[in-house]
Amino acid sequence: MLRTSKFGIAIAMLTIASTGVVLSASVFASESVSYADFGNLENGKTIFEQGKGDVPACTSCHGMEGLGDDAMGTPRLAGQGFNFLVKQLQDFHDDKRKDETMFIMNTNAKGLSEQDKRDVAAFAASLGGPDKGSDLAQVKELGTVPVGQRHLGKALAQHGSPSRGIPACHSCHGFNGRGAFPVYPRLAGQRYVYLVNQLKKWRDGSRANDPMGQMREVAKRMSDDDIHNVATFLTNASRTTKGNARIPDQK
Repeated sequence: MLRTSKFGIAIAMLTIASTGVVLSASVFASESVSYADFGNLENGKTIFEQGKGDVPACTSCHGMEGLGDDAMGTPRLAGQGFNFLVKQLQDFHDDKRKDETMFIMNTNAKGLSEQDKRDVAAFAASLGGPDKGSDLAQVKELGTVPVGQRHLGKALAQHGSPSRGIPACHSCHGFNGRGAFPVYPRLAGQRYVYLVNQLKKWRDGSRANDPMGQMREVAKRMSDDDIHNVATFLTNASRTTKGNARIPDQK
């Protein structure tokens, strides 16, 4: 779909370099994951709910159920891909990603051991919660970020805009942005304000920890309206279809 050769080559290279990853991400199962295989859930729960040492509880910003907060601009962690969460924690630890929302994630990540990161990521990935992300009426009341038009966001998420070199979100993130683990995170049900802010950070380059610069290449072609529209669709997009309740396998 893309007419930009640079981005097309990047997609091809990533696919060739991680054939096993692509194959595993194409397998879907709703009950085949044992999150205990990823880390110590008890330790992860303790860190998530109580913190560790100088590292505060994840719940203080992400909520008791890990569903995030639009007023704070924090993301939903519940049900996110385990490997993606580990990578983000490591990137915060290594300062490859800067926390410009609450300004604490870089310090927090440095306060966790490698095993702690895996444990808390496993616990967050294991959390359920509703598919729904943000209450857009409440977002409108906040007045900090404009809300877009869902039907336009759906068209962009499902089909992209070939004439502008924007691929469909589905091409990497799966149906309705439900995630293509272990590489591509879940977008469906993510917090609206967080989605908008991250897309704008990809666009201006202030966030740059994406594989092969893929998100930066996409976001720089998106207008503010595009960003608001696609975030409006994704925040409440269902991960399943009628007659198919399967969701992406974490493995």
